[in-house]
Amino acid sequence: MDIGEIAKGKDKIIVTVKEFKGKQYIDIRTYFENEEGEWIPTKKGISLTPDHLDEMITFLQEAKKKVAGKEE
Repeated sequence: MDIGEIAKGKDKIIVTVKEFKGKQYIDIRTYFENEEGEWIPTKKGISLTPDHLDEMITFLQEAKKKVAGKEE
């Protein structure tokens, strides 16, 4: 199930929820468009279990603060 996408030059970063071997994963992956116009996933990305999602969100929020110069 596609959740959203971010343009990255000619490529896209696509966030999806997938199931593999009976477990759900959040997949954040770079995709490229092939000659037929299909979006194909690359090896560049990460898959997280729902158990790790809150921790990753916390890390991303901290990174955002540091980039924005709002380090506490």
